Amino acid sequence: MNSRSFILSALLLGPAAAAALGAASTGNPFYGDPPDRTHPWAIHDRNRPQPPRVEPGTPSTQAQPGRPPSDAIVLFDGTAASLAKWESDTKPGTPPEPSKWIVKDGAMECVPKSGYIRSKEQFGDCHLHVEWAAPVKVQGNSQGRGNSGIFLMGLAEVQVLDNYDNPTYADGFAASVYGIAPPLANALRPPGEYQSIDIVFRRPLYRDGKLIDPGYITVFCNGVLVQDHTPLEGPGGHLKRSVARPFPDRGPLKLQDHGNPVRFRNIWYRPLPPRAAEGGTDGALTPEATLAKRKEIAAGLRAAAEKLPAAGTARFLQLAESLVYENETATAARVEQLAAAYVASLKAHAGGAVEAKKGEAKSVQRALAYLARHGVVAPSYAPKSDLDAFTKARGWDDEKKK
Repeated sequence: MNSRSFILSALLLGPAAAAALGAASTGNPFYGDPPDRTHPWAIHDRNRPQPPRVEPGTPSTQAQPGRPPSDAIVLFDGTAASLAKWESDTKPGTPPEPSKWIVKDGAMECVPKSGYIRSKEQFGDCHLHVEWAAPVKVQGNSQGRGNSGIFLMGLAEVQVLDNYDNPTYADGFAASVYGIAPPLANALRPPGEYQSIDIVFRRPLYRDGKLIDPGYITVFCNGVLVQDHTPLEGPGGHLKRSVARPFPDRGPLKLQDHGNPVRFRNIWYRPLPPRAAEGGTDGALTPEATLAKRKEIAAGLRAAAEKLPAAGTARFLQLAESLVYENETATAARVEQLAAAYVASLKAHAGGAVEAKKGEAKSVQRALAYLARHGVVAPSYAPKSDLDAFTKARGWDDEKKK
């Protein structure tokens, strides 16, 4: 927000409202374009929730894993105790069993022929961070060298493979969405060194059996973008073409035993907020969801207005702001009544007393002009016309905006 809008918001609301709502630091209520049919928020909307604070983590080195961000849920931190967060990937209906993988030098290492493992924690859309290293001793070629896999929700696989100097089929390359999409680049370090993988995962969304969002995977390998919002075509797989289908809401992270002692460390994830299609309020919403959210915002503004001082303009302006989201009949009538009363009170002042009201009056005038400009009130709205005439008679409207 620029300095002009900061000052303007303070003028519009006054100290009491600004203190109650934090408005002086979060924006102006009569500023950017208003909500529309598919967007519940105005442009630069002060009522839009503030981003949560996340303390950044630290980068990893080959010798030392980095620290996860403060909101991360850690699945493996290099200790033997955190191996208890994992179990063998037993068949459905059979009791879970402890993982047979081992912890060695701060890493979780696959024991060949011990089977896949899965996290006990289940989750859906996420930012997932995994670091893995193929064996220092190079053995095998193509899919037989340093092979494993990262299975999001146990279904969609991001391939783990030593492809530093090892060609293979493109859709089975390291950092491919296995069987679906090759990586954009080979950004691997030599075998034995840790590869850092960050995955942004959005599962497919279905409603009433109909696909509404195919789901996507974005992958960074060692800081290099290698999957760019790649659409999911189902879970992928070996030999057979993947078929799109619904995913569950939650599932485990699985790591593959492909017969190679691949090591993993520093595994954590951050849950992602819901998309608009599943109840989120950022981006274009359905008209029905937009209307519901706008009603919710308006109700909150009306309730907050009642806690503001009755004297002055703070309560009136707050109620006027609520009309931007929902032009509710009773509130509209009350706003018109308060606006008319305000103009009448201005006219009752004389001489220097009315000049002292200049800043306040122009703030109300700007609010009414915003409502008229965006169709909330008619251009001929009586309180607006009266206030415009009042300010013009005193030459207050000659000041140019800066």
